[in-house]
Amino acid sequence: MNEQNIEESRFEFLKGDKVLWMVILVISIFSIFPVYSASSNLEYIVNNGTTTGHVMKHMFFVVLGLAIMRIVGTVKYEYMGKLSSIMLGLMIILLIVTMFTGQTIDGASASRWLKIPGTPISFQPSSFAFLMLIIYLCRYLTKKITRERLPIENVMYIFGPILLVFVLVAKDNGSTALMILMVSVIVLVIGQLHWKYIAGFISASFVAIALFLLVALNTNLIGGNRVHTWMSRIETFTSSKAKSADVDDESVKAKNYQVMQAKAAIVHGGITGMGPGKSALKQMLPQSASDFIFAVIVEEYGLIGAGFLISMYLIMIVRIVMIASKMPAFFGSLLVLSLGVMIFIQLAVNIAVAVNLIPVTGQPLPLISYGGTSMLVTYIQLGIILNISSRIQIYDEEGMGKKQSIVEINDIA
Repeated sequence: MNEQNIEESRFEFLKGDKVLWMVILVISIFSIFPVYSASSNLEYIVNNGTTTGHVMKHMFFVVLGLAIMRIVGTVKYEYMGKLSSIMLGLMIILLIVTMFTGQTIDGASASRWLKIPGTPISFQPSSFAFLMLIIYLCRYLTKKITRERLPIENVMYIFGPILLVFVLVAKDNGSTALMILMVSVIVLVIGQLHWKYIAGFISASFVAIALFLLVALNTNLIGGNRVHTWMSRIETFTSSKAKSADVDDESVKAKNYQVMQAKAAIVHGGITGMGPGKSALKQMLPQSASDFIFAVIVEEYGLIGAGFLISMYLIMIVRIVMIASKMPAFFGSLLVLSLGVMIFIQLAVNIAVAVNLIPVTGQPLPLISYGGTSMLVTYIQLGIILNISSRIQIYDEEGMGKKQSIVEINDIA
């Protein structure tokens, strides 16, 4: 018995699902190598900092992220639900501020970052707003699950916040705005909102998107929007996919430059890859350390390395689903699934862009891509999931652990 207690104390730091912890640590450590290799693009092409400086910054965020993840694991997730409405309100205010004072960093073309006054630190409020919105939706759906909500309540407390965040984010980050709508709809479905309200929300979302595009394309009311960039990317994608497209068309080649370089890197990697740090195309691949880092990974580590990384992600997703299925509290289960959906969609979008399945968009590879905000948000998401996993009752040699109360089982956040 004493040996068992000693063994448990050794792993006390890894609170929650141990398999998920191991996967997170493996991906986090692995991320250092492709970032070190790909960040040379920032030094020699973008002329921003040094490779060593960038990899040290990335390692700092990895360590900081792991620490934050562990800290989040010590706070009751019910408290996070209760604070989500306040935090969402704060994030909406920051999104409004970003619309007028947002900055660009590392050669990016969109003003998505907000600088903390008096410091060199910048962050993307949209990433935190996305997270707070999902936590808020999970709490609200759980809190009101015992009775039929009035239509006006759904409009004010569900559809209103989603569309507000969408509009504020869409100006400078269209892909994230669309992901917000997509994940929100999935959360509403999982959260057992009546189908008629979900159908109404989807219809309202289409109308909101159409109005946004109409105003952005034909007026100057939404200054500095990137709608023309999105339309160009979609046009380039469809042109490259069309059988009638002229492969020798220089204008098509120029617009499709990023995808062409990414595909070339993937093909160049083959089965076994060129070896760590030996990517030949990273200097010609824009955003090689962030949006297109998967192409660099395939080139350097081959299909074997990419397969290993994807298997780690699959294990992560499977463990998240298992945790959700075992959690008796509805809020905890809904929150785990919702955060898992966020991570999965971001992962799928990044890889799909690299292999030219969808138009180019700026979504990072979870826990891998160079960048502070998205990485820290992912660690917070995983910290919440690990937190919830530590609350699941398990059978041991002495029987069931501490019995949950009715309040905990019927958790209303």
